[in-house]
Amino acid sequence: MTAAPLMGLAILPPPTSAFMVQQLARNVAAGDWRLPAYRWVPADRISPQLALAVIAAEDQRFPTHFGLDLEAIRRAADHNARGGRTRGASTITQQTVKNLFLWPGRSWLRKGLEAWLALWMEALLSKGRILELYLNLAQFGDNIYGAEAASRYYFGVSADHLDAREAALLAAVLPNPVRYRADAPTAYVRSRQDWILTQMRQLGPESLRAIGGS
Repeated sequence: MTAAPLMGLAILPPPTSAFMVQQLARNVAAGDWRLPAYRWVPADRISPQLALAVIAAEDQRFPTHFGLDLEAIRRAADHNARGGRTRGASTITQQTVKNLFLWPGRSWLRKGLEAWLALWMEALLSKGRILELYLNLAQFGDNIYGAEAASRYYFGVSADHLDAREAALLAAVLPNPVRYRADAPTAYVRSRQDWILTQMRQLGPESLRAIGGS
């Protein structure tokens, strides 16, 4: 039962996701009948700059881990044990299965399902396909999902025309794409954008070649 829907994702673009369905339910409850903005595009129609930006921002060990980043989990646990702001350790793979199948929140049930599905996704899909799914499904703003919808909404261009600064700005809002806005970036979002640009230069295109990207 776990493998079948994931195997289908190897060849078929998902028509929607759990997060988009939940967004639609919130819209309707508020009397807003808009559908979530979402348009699937293949990986070769998404700027490599955005692929590099999300790896730099969200999961720099994405090319080499197996769906869970044990080192990041250990560091997050040490940080959280000291108190203060809680730090997460979700990989791009975990975020992809969460967006597709699960719900927001920090319950142990959801995190357990997320980890289980991430392991299966890594076993059944290529890294390149997982990244393609993530770039198409990630939320980049209120009611805005995926690289193509975000690129057209914020910059008036298709996803394959994003430059490095635009890509880094989109990646900068990923931790909380409703609170942080690419169209009205706060000083924090701008500083995060600059940090991501630095990380992109340090990682270089080798990070994409390692997963079969351009």
